Amino acid sequence: MRLSDIDYELPESLIAQRPIEPRDAARLLIDRGADSPSHGHIRDLVDVLEDGDLLVVNDTRVLPARLNLTRTTGGAAEVLLLEPLTADHVSWEALIRPARKLKEGENLTWFGKPVVRVGERQPAGDTFRIDILDADPLARIASSGTMPLPPYIRASIDDPERYQTVYARDARSAAAPTAGLHFTDELLRALEAKGVQMARVELVVGLDTFKPVTADNPLEHRIHSEIYRVGQHVLDACNDARRVVAVGTTATRALESAATFGRLEGRTELFITRGYEWKVVDVMITNFHMPCTSLLLLIDAFIGPRWRRLYESAIHEKYRFLSFGDAMLLDRRFGGDH
Repeated sequence: MRLSDIDYELPESLIAQRPIEPRDAARLLIDRGADSPSHGHIRDLVDVLEDGDLLVVNDTRVLPARLNLTRTTGGAAEVLLLEPLTADHVSWEALIRPARKLKEGENLTWFGKPVVRVGERQPAGDTFRIDILDADPLARIASSGTMPLPPYIRASIDDPERYQTVYARDARSAAAPTAGLHFTDELLRALEAKGVQMARVELVVGLDTFKPVTADNPLEHRIHSEIYRVGQHVLDACNDARRVVAVGTTATRALESAATFGRLEGRTELFITRGYEWKVVDVMITNFHMPCTSLLLLIDAFIGPRWRRLYESAIHEKYRFLSFGDAMLLDRRFGGDH
């Protein structure tokens, strides 16, 4: 593969800056294989999904993981917490800006109070170990942190819950599983009434959400491991389902990791690219992704080169892209040959 295989031109004007209201008013591009896609809205899933389908969601919740702090020199520092390294939540893996200027052992403050001590750079070279300087680290994060909106979203949101899914549970992720942001309680009840069941998995969203693929051959990209959890009852329900409909790339990776490795929970470095043998997921509901990312590699593996035609259609129809954008429904059964 070449990097150009997962590249496309994304007009900046199509990057959604705010979530649409209500959630299920987001548009939905529906994959029709060789035929032209059809266009609807998320609320139309009641008509698209069928009795016997299983909707699988990632119920991770987003931490207020962005800490805007001050260096001892008086300069600004931004810490993005990725994952706890210790059970007491004192030590974390984190992205820090400005990374090149920081020194191990330096304290970062919040309104004059030391909050974070910078530790050693992690083996991969792009993250640091940091310590939260508080007897109750999670309470400090909750009081000092803000929602870790992606850098391409320049607007703020009035309600932090709009960067959470309605079914979110444990706050552990550094980013939202954004395909799930479109669902409402009312839509989920309507789907259940039609015979569409819902199952929950967890994949703690980490660094690869932020890290672009830069290798000339994307298959040489190093994917970071992420924590996942899939119940045996979920895999059993997948086996019994008419179709398994995964909401987002994170739910997809959790399901396929459990099936590929034969482990219901743990860490996954599953890197889904062309030639991957799909084991669980039949249909995927997903947002439109940034160019040159591992997420787009996964889409390429799922439906083949027609992803490019679908994206061209979405751009022509002025769909909203990325985290607060619209979505598409992809069906692997139409084929994904390269």
